[in-house]
Amino acid sequence: MTSDALRRALTEPGDPPLLPLPGVAVELLAAVAASPRLGAHLRLVHDVAWHLTAAFADRFAAVPFDRQAVLFGAAVHDFGKVEHPAELTGPGSAHEEAGYQLLLRFGVPEERARFAVTHAAWHSPGVQLEDLLVSLADKVWKGRRVTDLEQLVVDRLTAITGQERWQTFLELDDVLAELAAGADRRLAFQAEHPVHD
Repeated sequence: MTSDALRRALTEPGDPPLLPLPGVAVELLAAVAASPRLGAHLRLVHDVAWHLTAAFADRFAAVPFDRQAVLFGAAVHDFGKVEHPAELTGPGSAHEEAGYQLLLRFGVPEERARFAVTHAAWHSPGVQLEDLLVSLADKVWKGRRVTDLEQLVVDRLTAITGQERWQTFLELDDVLAELAAGADRRLAFQAEHPVHD
């Protein structure tokens, strides 16, 4: 059963209006009685991922990627924080493997559960473009720009498109700068929702 506080985190409109999480993510959060703060955070990162992938589809039309996988990954990437709630407000990486294992236990396929780990492991072998996009959304939602992560994305895009690296960088920079501009409102929305129910 979803608490009133979690329900508010998942349904309040936000400013500008936030997109809802995918139904399966809402069901998972309700099943574990997730913190309202976690629900708000996942919704914010999912919203940014939606705008990021829309911009990618427009600006990098020749680049194949699984948009639905990115959106799902953004919606569950920090799921393990239900088992490590201290990591909602402080540093820590225990939630990554915990989230992966928890998602698997709930029947989420490995190819989707992996985002619980890969959102923080973008240098790992085998990381796909979808993983990098979830990582980008998880950084830029709060206005954070991570140079080495962005360079990995530029390298992937350049290899696929054949475009000059500097052109690809400028395109990506435009998208991320626009998304980062809304960070203060997103941070305020997240802060409105309690860490504990």
